[in-house]
Amino acid sequence: MSIHTPTQISSRAPADVGYISNYLDALALVERLHRLLLDVIKDEFERVGVLEINAVQALLLFNIGDNEVTAGELTSRGYYQGSNVSYNLNKMVEMGYMHRERCAIDRRSVRVRLTSKGRDIRDQISKLFERHAAGLQDKGVLGIEGLLDITQALKRVERYWTDQIRYIY
Repeated sequence: MSIHTPTQISSRAPADVGYISNYLDALALVERLHRLLLDVIKDEFERVGVLEINAVQALLLFNIGDNEVTAGELTSRGYYQGSNVSYNLNKMVEMGYMHRERCAIDRRSVRVRLTSKGRDIRDQISKLFERHAAGLQDKGVLGIEGLLDITQALKRVERYWTDQIRYIY
């Protein structure tokens, strides 16, 4: 299913139209995969009875891991948008998944790290991802070469988009 219509790209040369069409399909797939990943996490949590935390918050815990970070660091790494990360960090502190403390050097900055409850969620997500990786490999869905190709291609797109943002002016 495509997110565009042929009239939206028909002013280009035929070769360009094919490339643009495939690019738009790839964009739609990346977006769908992210939403699907959140649904997979949500379903896993429903299966094991974890109901107070959502998939976005669980990914946040997974991405923080054993680190102590600020909301700004998570935003600058490209994991989350500013208001979204601040809201979710506050909620997870309230629910006991994270510990928050002011930075000794810059009192305006707040650092967070996972509590044991947060580490439990991180470990559940890690095990889920390990099961999925094994399943993809064992069932021949995606081998290491294919995975490396996808990762390298996505990193090139990420670099291109980052450059577009950085050098917009």
